[in-house]
Amino acid sequence: MRQVILYPGEDGYWVVECPSLPGCISQGKTRAEALANIKEAIELYIEVLVEDGESIPEDLLDRLLVVV
Repeated sequence: MRQVILYPGEDGYWVVECPSLPGCISQGKTRAEALANIKEAIELYIEVLVEDGESIPEDLLDRLLVVV
């Protein structure tokens, strides 16, 4: 299980990032498509880490709301 950040991009697509996996970013025309795409990206990212014998980073994202 991984936490992701989902937000509208400038081009009308939805952008989704997985902060605990640096560089693991995807997008989609809809929120649902973006989430499906990041799920696949996360699976492939972790698969490559395992194949390369590297450790899988923990998901330590802490959500906070900052009022300004």
